[in-house]
Amino acid sequence: MRIPAVALRGLNIFPGMVIHFDLTRKKSVAAVKVAMKSDGKLFVITQKTMNEEMPSIDELYKIGTLVSVRQITKLPNGVVRVLVEGNARAELKSFYEESNTYLDAEVEEVKEDDGRISDDDEYEQAVFRLLVDHLSGYMQYHPKVSQSLSTKIQPSMGMREIVCRICMNIPVAFDKKQKVLEAASTEEMYEELSKILLEETNIAKIHEKLAEDIRSKVDKNQREYILREQLQYIRKELAGEKELTDTELYLKQLDELEADEDIKDKIRKVINKFDSMSDSGSEASVQRAYIETLLELPWDHVTSDNTDIVNAEKVLNEHHYGMEKVKERILEFLAVRAMTDKGHSPIICLVGPPGTGKTSIAKSVAEALGKKYVRICLGGVRDEAEIRGHRRTYVGAMPGRIAGGLKSAGVKNPLMLLDEIDKVSNDYKGDTFSALLEVLDPDQNKQFRDHYVELPLDLSEVLFIATANDTVTIPRPLLDRMEIIEVSGYTENEKFHIAKEHLIKKQYSENGIKKKMLKISDGAIRDIIRYYTRESGVRELERKIGEICRKSAKKILSEKDIQSVSVTGSNLTEFLGKRKYTDLMANKKDAVGICRGLAWTSVGGVTLQIEVNKGDVMKESACIALSYVRSVGKKYKISQEDFEKNDIHLHIPEGAVPKDGPSAGITMATAILSAMTGRKVRAKVAMTGEITLRGNVLAIGGIKEKLIAAKTAGIKKVLVPAENEPDVAELSDEITCGIEIVYVSNMDEVVKEAVI
Repeated sequence: MRIPAVALRGLNIFPGMVIHFDLTRKKSVAAVKVAMKSDGKLFVITQKTMNEEMPSIDELYKIGTLVSVRQITKLPNGVVRVLVEGNARAELKSFYEESNTYLDAEVEEVKEDDGRISDDDEYEQAVFRLLVDHLSGYMQYHPKVSQSLSTKIQPSMGMREIVCRICMNIPVAFDKKQKVLEAASTEEMYEELSKILLEETNIAKIHEKLAEDIRSKVDKNQREYILREQLQYIRKELAGEKELTDTELYLKQLDELEADEDIKDKIRKVINKFDSMSDSGSEASVQRAYIETLLELPWDHVTSDNTDIVNAEKVLNEHHYGMEKVKERILEFLAVRAMTDKGHSPIICLVGPPGTGKTSIAKSVAEALGKKYVRICLGGVRDEAEIRGHRRTYVGAMPGRIAGGLKSAGVKNPLMLLDEIDKVSNDYKGDTFSALLEVLDPDQNKQFRDHYVELPLDLSEVLFIATANDTVTIPRPLLDRMEIIEVSGYTENEKFHIAKEHLIKKQYSENGIKKKMLKISDGAIRDIIRYYTRESGVRELERKIGEICRKSAKKILSEKDIQSVSVTGSNLTEFLGKRKYTDLMANKKDAVGICRGLAWTSVGGVTLQIEVNKGDVMKESACIALSYVRSVGKKYKISQEDFEKNDIHLHIPEGAVPKDGPSAGITMATAILSAMTGRKVRAKVAMTGEITLRGNVLAIGGIKEKLIAAKTAGIKKVLVPAENEPDVAELSDEITCGIEIVYVSNMDEVVKEAVI
C-alpha cells in the first residue's frame, strides 16, 4: 500500500498501543495532514539514530506500525501533538520520490500468526507463567511499572497482545524494543521480551549492589560532614550570608590534599574536634595552627627526578672546578639511583675543611636532579625536639626541623641538606644524635614520627646529604649509616681557577662592578692566595676579592678622572694592606737538631720546624720520640750519661699543632737524634708519620694537604709512611710533581734519608 509516513526519534509504537507524540519537522506535520485528508491512516517507523535531520531510508528500521490518527492538537511554536492507535505491523519497502513535502512510503503489512505460541493450552499457560515470573523479577526494581501493568495483563489475552502491552509499559531503550517489534513470529517476540526482562533485571541487581556498597562506605565522618553542612546552612539562614567558616575552608583543603585515606580520616577527626571548640579559647588557636600544619605537609605530593647523567655532569662542572673524585662519586651515585629507580638511597656525608664547596655541591646535585632543595643547619642544635618536634602540650610547640623542611619544600622527595652535622651536641633535654638515627636509617624513616605532627611521615624518598668538617665528634652508630666522601682542600692552582672563573664574576655582580671597570691580574690573584689567605677553601679568598671590588668602586666614584682600575701584584698592598702570611721556606743549610715536619690543620697543611737542644733547661718531652732515641742510643753511639746529664728541650715555633701530635712522631725523633749525635739533618727534607716505641712508622691522614704545604715551602723530598702509598697514588700530578716522595716503614729508613 501507499501511505504517508512519519519518522519517530527514540519511540516505538506497537499494535494495540494508544499514545500521543509531538511533531516539529515540516515533512512529518505534512504527512499527518495528508493522512487526515484521506482515511486517517499513517505509517510510523523509528529512526536508528536521534538525528534531527529528515532520515534516508537506510537510516530507518525496516519494520514499523500502521496507526490510525485519533486527534491532532496544535501547540505554540509550530508544534503539532498527534494521538494515534497502533493497528498492525508493516514493512517499509521504499519512498516515492515525487513527494517532496512529506514521506510517501510504500509498505507491506506483516502477516501475523494467531497470536499463540502453541495449540496446547497447558503449554501456553506455562509460557504465560514463566513470562509473569520474569516480569515480577523486573518489577521488584521498578515499582512504578508494577502499578501500571497490574491490571493490563490477563491470561485470557493472546501471547502477542501480552508481549506488546508489556513492551509499551516498560522503560527500555528503543533499539531493544525494536527487536521485539521486528520478530518474525509470536514465539520470537516472546523470546526477545524474555531476554530484555532478564537482562534489565540483572543490570538492576548489579546497580542496587553497587549503590549498597557505596552507601556502606559512607562512614561516620561523611555523615557528620552532611550534618555539618546542614548546620552551616541553618546558621547562614539565621545570621545572614557570610564567607566560608574556618572548618569549611579546612575541609575544602582536605578534599584537595594528596594523601592516603587513613591520613585524611585522621585529619578530618582533628577538624571535627576543632569545629566543636569555642573560637575565643586558646585551645582553638593551638588546634588551628596544628590543622594548618597538617594540611601544608606534602603527604603524597612528589616531583619527578631528572635522570640525565650527562646533564648532571654538566651542572657539576659548571659550578665546581677540580674535585674530580667527589664529582665522580656523585655521578656514580646518581647513575645507580637512575638504574634502580628507588626512592631511598644511601645517605652521603661530605667531609672536609670549611669553604671547600660541600654545601654548594649539594645544591648542584639538587639542580641536576630537578629536586626541591632544603637546607637544615644543625650547628649548635642541642635539643632533641629540634629534630623530632615539640609535643603539642607545650606552649609554643612547633614541628621539628625535618617536618618543617618538608613543609617548606612542598614535596615528599626533596634533597635535604643536613649542614654541619658534626656540630650537633647533647644536653639534659635529650640525645639529638639518636633522633638523627631515625631520620637517616632507611629501615626506620618510612614511619618517622614527629612529636608535633603525631602522624607518620615517610622520609624514605628524601635524598639526604650531610656535611661535616670532621667525623671525630659524630657517634659511630650515626656515622655507620652514612657514606663518607672526603672533600679535601684546594691546591693553589685550583684556587686560582676558582677565583678567575667563579669568584671574581660573583663579586663583580654583588658589588655592581662592570668588567671594563676593574681588572685583576693573574699575578694579583696568586699573591692573594699565597700571602693574604691561609685556608683549605676559598671563603677568605672571596672576601679579599670583594674587598678589592669595594675599594675600586669607591675609587671610581670619588675620583672623576679615573674610569677603570687595574690591580696587579705590585699595587696589591694599596687595596689589601701589607701581607698577612709569609711562607716558612725550607732552610738553606743543613743543621743539627732542626727537622722539618708536615702537619694537617683545619685550614689545610702546614710545615713545622722542630728544634731540639740539649742543656740544663726545663723538661718538655715528646715521650715516645725520646723513648725510642734512648732505646737505640748505643747504635748511634749516644751514651746514657748524655741522657742523664741533659734535659731535652723540644720546641715547635708558632705552636702550629699540639706538641704531642702523633703525625709529628718521626720528625721529633729525628730532631732529638740529630741533637744528641750532632749529625745534621738535610734542609730540603720534610717528613710526616707516627712512631712506635720500636721505631715502626705508622700511617697518618691529611696527605694531600701536607704535600701541598711541602711544595709551597720549597721542599724537594718528603718522607711518607709506606702504608700511605695508596693515598698518594690517588693524588693528581699537579700536587706530586717536583717532589720526591720516599716511603718509609721504620726509623732506620728515616735516618738514612734525612740525617747526614
